[in-house]
Amino acid sequence: MFWFLLITMVVVVAAVTLAVVGGGDSEVLPEVAPEQLVDPLPLARPVDRADVEALRLPVAARGYRMADVDDVLVRLGAELAERDARIAELEEALAGPDAGDGPGTAPGFGPGPDLGPGSGPGPRPGDARDERP
Repeated sequence: MFWFLLITMVVVVAAVTLAVVGGGDSEVLPEVAPEQLVDPLPLARPVDRADVEALRLPVAARGYRMADVDDVLVRLGAELAERDARIAELEEALAGPDAGDGPGTAPGFGPGPDLGPGSGPGPRPGDARDERP
């Protein structure tokens, strides 16, 4: 009885090994297609914070797929460069030709007329902060 169980076990192990390794013409374990980026960054609009937070890069045998990471970094770099250029353009337009008026004034507008005491920033006469006990 012992020899019968031993031989049966060897036959079962050999059959399972041949099935896993692919001992026939048909392929038991088909090739798995590489994982692809499911939700890439949107092409029709600028990338926002939610897009970057929702981005999940597919994992490959040695980490992340380099092509997908490169695509994301190129896209984010282009978006940042475009936004930096737009910010510089708007700052330049804001400064404009009247840049000598001083900080805090809009282009083309001076400091404004002097309306007398109590019209500017700070406490006005009669305010509660100005009263003494």
